[in-house]
Amino acid sequence: MRIAMVSVHTCPLAALGGKDTGGMNVYVRELSRELGRRGIMVDVFTRSQDPSVPHLLEPWPGVRVVHVPAGPETPYDRRQIFQFLPEFVERVRTFAASEGVTYDLTHGHYWLSGWVALQLRESWGAPVVQMFHTLGRLKESTAAGGAPREARERADVEAEVMRRVTRIVAATPADREQMIELYGADPARIVVIPPGVDLELFRRIPREEARARVGLAECRDRLLLFVGRLDPVKGLNILFEALCLLLRDLGSEGQPGVCLAVIGGDSESLEALRDEATCLDEVRERHGLKEMVAFLGSRAQETLPYYYSAADICVMPSLYESFGLVALEAMACGTPVVASRVGGLPYLVRDGETGLLVPENDPAALAQALKVLLSQPELRERLGARAVEVARGYSWQRVAAESLALYEEVLAARPPRPDRVGP
Repeated sequence: MRIAMVSVHTCPLAALGGKDTGGMNVYVRELSRELGRRGIMVDVFTRSQDPSVPHLLEPWPGVRVVHVPAGPETPYDRRQIFQFLPEFVERVRTFAASEGVTYDLTHGHYWLSGWVALQLRESWGAPVVQMFHTLGRLKESTAAGGAPREARERADVEAEVMRRVTRIVAATPADREQMIELYGADPARIVVIPPGVDLELFRRIPREEARARVGLAECRDRLLLFVGRLDPVKGLNILFEALCLLLRDLGSEGQPGVCLAVIGGDSESLEALRDEATCLDEVRERHGLKEMVAFLGSRAQETLPYYYSAADICVMPSLYESFGLVALEAMACGTPVVASRVGGLPYLVRDGETGLLVPENDPAALAQALKVLLSQPELRERLGARAVEVARGYSWQRVAAESLALYEEVLAARPPRPDRVGP
């Protein structure tokens, strides 16, 4: 079996934490790698963003990453990439013809890739499996003030893709219901396959060892951790406001210190976020920003388990999450999660069992939940231990097995076709 994995705007080899890199990169990378281990041939097509990077790489057995020139070979706002998709499609067709390969199935990721996959089906006749990862209509409805609007074509293209693809993969039952409610998607064509986590990489590490590894060996403060893009939808401003409330409260009670580590983002997104974070001036004036909040930028995935294990709590104050891979990674490391009750997060963060859930966009409720956990180390330990148990059910081996079963079901149901190569 040969699969065309399409991930137009984000490369599975890119460093995490940048403006357009995160859980989807991890998903495409880990699924492709695990399929390759099972003998499936996978070509991942992604837009070239750096002409110095080879256009064809084979990072893992059976898996090739094809960097497709389409538009400028530089990072580009994903909201403006739609204009380059016809060029992307033609170059993928040309690549397939030059390699003499035929794809049995195309798996698209995100709405841009769904559009591409449907165009490729016109040439290849290959069925399309689609995963959206996030939904434009839902993201627009939950966008924070000042957040950039989604591309004007997005919602209409998503609706068309849902109507025309062979099958749709939803990350959670909530994700499935949102597609049905917001887009009128056919429930019979949606299958729920939750993402996974690398259980060998993300594991419990003794706190002292983890803190020493990340340079916090002498730190006696309780550590909160935020991991994610510096995008308003991730709710970091809300966390800053909650931190102000928490520090006032704990300071009046003579409690030990608290600090926040923020992993993710580039300099451009960080400056934009600072401009919007009305609470940062108060944090800087009253508590000293450099001492209370550390902006660490992007970090290699191999180091993330040490940060999760060094933290007392991982915080996800998101306004929208289709799944919440950060929560799953933290749970696998035995770190309790405090998260907004939105999207797929309640599916992972079981309130009072693996973490605590709070209403979205509610700094006071978030501050109170953090206070409860920070003041009860026995509760943190109990939630963290249970989180590890729950995370064990989310291996990438399971994701690959369920995805492969879906591919085989789709291929078994299609009528025979003559082999076609290229355009």
